[in-house]
Amino acid sequence: MRLPLDAKRKFFIDQLVEKGWTHTRDGIPVHDLPYDELRAEVTLMTYREIDTESAESAWF
Repeated sequence: MRLPLDAKRKFFIDQLVEKGWTHTRDGIPVHDLPYDELRAEVTLMTYREIDTESAESAWF
């Protein structure tokens, strides 16, 4: 079963807003973004939350 695109958009918007991301770096409200850009913003949010100083997050 595939989710409709609106449900996917809402899921990403909810994730961003829950973390306090209401606008992109360009000042665009997350509610106005298309699905692909929302997915990219969630990916960026995930990477920015990684604690690079932590030993568990070391790549090598």
